[in-house]
Amino acid sequence: MIQIYHNSRCGKSRNCLALLEQSEKEFEVINYLTNPPYYEELSAIIKKLNMKPIELVRQKEKIWIDNFKDQKMNNEQIIQAMIANPILIERPIVIIENKAIIGRDLEKIKSFIS
Repeated sequence: MIQIYHNSRCGKSRNCLALLEQSEKEFEVINYLTNPPYYEELSAIIKKLNMKPIELVRQKEKIWIDNFKDQKMNNEQIIQAMIANPILIERPIVIIENKAIIGRDLEKIKSFIS
């Protein structure tokens, strides 16, 4: 089943969700702001995305700039920062089995879910 880590206040995330709804495929919506992933879950997502934790961080968010930007952080600390402040997680994330993609480009999502 397809999963989408969704933020309803984000236009890109809403567009991605609308695309999934139109696809008529079965999917699960995870509102990660109210139900943040735990450490192992976020680590698994990062692995499925095939990226480094810092690449999943929304580095222009005020929380990041004010609290983390100039700190030397290892991967575990970066993941912990995202768990403690889920607004820092790039969105939306679409997952199918062992693969994931950041769903900001609808054409890429169409290819990914087909």
